[in-house]
Amino acid sequence: MARINLLPWREQLREERKQRFLVAMGGTLVIAAGLVFLAGQYLDGAIEQQNARNNFIKKEIAVLDARIKEISELKERRAQLLERMKIIQDLQGNRPISGRIFDQMVRTLPDGVFFTELKRTDKTIAIVGSAESNNRVSGLMRNLDASEWLTSPNLTEVKAITAGAVDQANVFQLTVQQVQPGQDVVDPKALPNKKELPKQNGGKKS
Repeated sequence: MARINLLPWREQLREERKQRFLVAMGGTLVIAAGLVFLAGQYLDGAIEQQNARNNFIKKEIAVLDARIKEISELKERRAQLLERMKIIQDLQGNRPISGRIFDQMVRTLPDGVFFTELKRTDKTIAIVGSAESNNRVSGLMRNLDASEWLTSPNLTEVKAITAGAVDQANVFQLTVQQVQPGQDVVDPKALPNKKELPKQNGGKKS
């Protein structure tokens, strides 16, 4: 007599395949989760390492900025010291010249002329004074022009001031260029034209 298998083998095979599929899916999910975890750990470590590098670079940049600032301050101090040294050297070198200039001022000063203010800017000397007459001022300008240390006198202003009923004085302002013997003399054509002094008939003769 033939045996007939009446068991639901198809259902059993389907259940076995389903279980194998679920096991494979579970394994895949576990592996994927492990890979994601490992990738996250690796990325976190890389980020921490990069942050440490960035912090180190920031600290080094701060140190370099402090050194640059210190170098800038040292350069500024050096420039100030050099400027002071130059001023001192110029003053020491100009001592004999200043003495010569004052000596020439005294030598070129005619009678009846008085200086009330002297101001020197580079090579230009501004003079403010008073004179008994315009002729005295003209004599002063001729004396200045004839000096070896002074040249190109230029009268900028002259005006008469009456003090009392008879006394009269002429207040003047002029500039003169300082030179040294043997050096190039300033071209008078490059300077403003000298003012002509009006003649005074009633003034004293120089």
